[in-house]
Amino acid sequence: MVVGKKFAWLGMLGAIGSPLSAQDHVFDTEGYRTSHYRGPVRHAPEGAPRIAASAIATLNPTRDVLLIDVLPAEGGQRQDDGTWRLAQPHNSLPGAHWFPEVGRGTPPPAIAAAFAQSVSRLTQGRKNRMIVTFCLADCWMGWNAARRLRKMGYTNIWWFAEGTDGWSSLGHPLVPAAPER
Repeated sequence: MVVGKKFAWLGMLGAIGSPLSAQDHVFDTEGYRTSHYRGPVRHAPEGAPRIAASAIATLNPTRDVLLIDVLPAEGGQRQDDGTWRLAQPHNSLPGAHWFPEVGRGTPPPAIAAAFAQSVSRLTQGRKNRMIVTFCLADCWMGWNAARRLRKMGYTNIWWFAEGTDGWSSLGHPLVPAAPER
């Protein structure tokens, strides 16, 4: 019956929920994911479409794109001078700039301010510079960072959902990364 199928479909939609549902307490009032960062991400952030590893592999990070890695510095700590004390090394895409902690729903104010200044410097103030954000596969932090950059006025933002996991699984190399200040 058509009516029965229609109601069954609506029931499934309700069970899945919207990624920014008001009942979903893992999002803040501005739409950033604030907890449970590791989990399936079904939709790209508004204004920041997904980009495939194969497309990134064709880009030159010194000329074509600004790659922004937002994996947290697990066990690491940002010092007062902006440097990081790391508990373990981190590998990222070649040419990527690593900004630990900016993918959190509410990054610490000093980290958020340093991120805004650094991105402005790296893009030379060009709001239309191509920027790709990422973390790990099934991680909301790259999604949050893409959303944050859109709110900062950047217009050419892309989200690499598979992150460093997807990059390396396709045989692309990862290289040691140092946190940006």
